[in-house]
Amino acid sequence: MRGAGRKMQMLNTPRARRGMVTSPHHLASEAGLRVLREGGNAIEAMVAMAAAVAAVYPHMNSIGGDGFWLIAAPGKEPVAIEACGGAAAAATPEFYAAKGHKEIPWRGPMAACTVAGTLSGWSEALKLSGELGGRLPLSRLVEDAAWHAENGFAVTASQAELTETKLPELKDAPGFAGAFLLLGKTPREGDLMKFPALAKTFERLGKQGIEDFYRGALAREVAADLARFGAPVSAEDLALHVARRRKPLSVGVSGATLYNFPPPTQGLASLMILALFDRLGVKEAESFAYVHGLVEATKQAFIVRDRVVTDPGIMPEPAESFLEGKFLDELASRIDRKRALPWPVPESKGDTVWLGAIDGNGLAVSFIQSLYFEFGSGCVLPNSGIVWQNRGTTFRLDGDGPRKIAPGRKPFHTLNPAFARLKDGREMVYGTMGGEGQPQTQSAVFSRYAWFGESLQAAITAPRWLLGKTWGENSVTLKLESRFDPALIEAMRAAGHDVEVLPPFTSTMGHAGAVVRHSNGIFEGASDPRSDGAALGF
Repeated sequence: MRGAGRKMQMLNTPRARRGMVTSPHHLASEAGLRVLREGGNAIEAMVAMAAAVAAVYPHMNSIGGDGFWLIAAPGKEPVAIEACGGAAAAATPEFYAAKGHKEIPWRGPMAACTVAGTLSGWSEALKLSGELGGRLPLSRLVEDAAWHAENGFAVTASQAELTETKLPELKDAPGFAGAFLLLGKTPREGDLMKFPALAKTFERLGKQGIEDFYRGALAREVAADLARFGAPVSAEDLALHVARRRKPLSVGVSGATLYNFPPPTQGLASLMILALFDRLGVKEAESFAYVHGLVEATKQAFIVRDRVVTDPGIMPEPAESFLEGKFLDELASRIDRKRALPWPVPESKGDTVWLGAIDGNGLAVSFIQSLYFEFGSGCVLPNSGIVWQNRGTTFRLDGDGPRKIAPGRKPFHTLNPAFARLKDGREMVYGTMGGEGQPQTQSAVFSRYAWFGESLQAAITAPRWLLGKTWGENSVTLKLESRFDPALIEAMRAAGHDVEVLPPFTSTMGHAGAVVRHSNGIFEGASDPRSDGAALGF
């Protein structure tokens, strides 16, 4: 450890002996814990949480989005599962030009232009679960999600707030008002909301299997609803989609090996930030050197990310080459320890949930599932109740660059689930939602916990920063929560950072979580007080 951890009052890191889960909504965490209690493994618990969170946290998530998995069995190299859909065959620059668009709209049917891949990831993960001895059927794993969707759940403060603030851009999206408004009005915190069509879809998936969504009767219904809206995704697009297993990216840092997801995600940037910061040799957390160092490492990593990360099938250089020691050494030498690099460079937006679980046998899962923006495209399919993502808005319509839209091409993803193996035997799954903020929050959580000795919950609760924009905001400033020491804030300004101070515990900083398994079998878990989540163990 590089420094003694700060003491923070009234913080508690939950601990357990037989398993631990965490998610940004307590009902999703409870769904996962129920599975672990019944003898299910971490993959099965994760599917239960992924389904439940899509029902009870609908502004953040849906089965109409994409997902990425990191799964690590004890003593084995982690396995990555890529479950992101490509652009529809009809989604070409000419398609948009014919409808008068020079850019892909952020909302509505034209934004719903990529296949929803997350369910295919559930299927592939459950195949891996079966190889590892998993036994619970999908019908059991979607029970909680179906119950909450059918019988109702309490609207959270964040759902109420985001429905109201985003309504002007969402109200005309097909199906949005009927699904997310109550008697024509935005819901209030604590109101009861139900999704009966979505409940039936979960039950149907439990009986018919996930194949039904891509190549069965459900696929034909989904495609018909999208066609009625005018969205380009077809039944043929759904039928061609499959999830695939990938080799994760990894990098060695002081005391640990870090793993993250390869392109088309920004997992490369997450690994680079920590590897670059490690080379700076900062000795004290929460100091100017700490925050400035991580922010400047972020800039260097984002410059690389925005230059090279796209569909891996068309990347000119392998992502692994940017994690080689000589390259990282040279990049770290560019960091000025006293002055801020002028910013910005091109950014992206985002909205997501991250979920983590480790079971009693040490099987660890880091999983992230996303609609992209809050409520995604805003389009709600009437027959299935599914909200469709707007991930395809990261594509461009002009030029010849790697992010130009093309049939089947994978869009750039901010999503990146993280996993770490520490040399002292600890294993850690961690992550967050928050677009541009995901790699930055990962760097804060890991460094505070693993390098500077803060408790797991303290590392997540501590004030955070965000360089760039997220949640659809246009500001590209360096945002600092007001809980930072005022002297540090002024030092950052004096160094040339364009600082914007935000309220404490703002959701702009994302909803982080983490689960750690120690070599003695003790579990630790933490969830973000900025979310509605819980870390639960038994």
